Amino acid sequence: MLGLRRKVRIETERMTLRPPAHADFQPWTMLRAESMAFLTPWEPTWSPDHLARKAFTNRVYWAQRALGSGSAVPLFLFRRSDDALLGAITLDNIRRGPSQSGTLGYWVGECHARRGYMREAIEAVVHYAFTQKDLSRIEAACLPENAASRGVLERCGFKYEGVAQSYLQINGRWRNHVLYANLRRDRRGRTETGLA
Repeated sequence: MLGLRRKVRIETERMTLRPPAHADFQPWTMLRAESMAFLTPWEPTWSPDHLARKAFTNRVYWAQRALGSGSAVPLFLFRRSDDALLGAITLDNIRRGPSQSGTLGYWVGECHARRGYMREAIEAVVHYAFTQKDLSRIEAACLPENAASRGVLERCGFKYEGVAQSYLQINGRWRNHVLYANLRRDRRGRTETGLA
């Protein structure tokens, strides 16, 4: 299992993306705690033990199992210049067979927001998903009023597909989400009709 965890490592211009490790507990807890007010409007309600070591240990073990089974690719974002933890991105719900798709989720610490890190991470993970995982479709969803998230998805080539009613429980309430997708071979808007 440990060998699988080490194999997933994505390098970008400014960051290293790799699975979480037990040694990341302190920086993760500090970044999440410092960013609590910034993150909680966009996330499911944090459990009372969200920042506890045991909860983090369970997160690391889940990441290792998910990588081993191929069901998800959970990655932490580290700035290469100083190894600071910036946030996380997960390619989750990987579906095989005729679907060949996955769902993207992400967060960035408040002190690192609006500096282009998440755009760089999304572009790298989408490239990895298409070229290394052989997926055909990457989906993402966000709250309609989350202009920053919608903007970064659109800049990364995701296209708006619609609204999902009561899609996720966010901050204690069932919330509608706008749906986006990025396709490996984007044929949306094209048709074969009339070509005979």
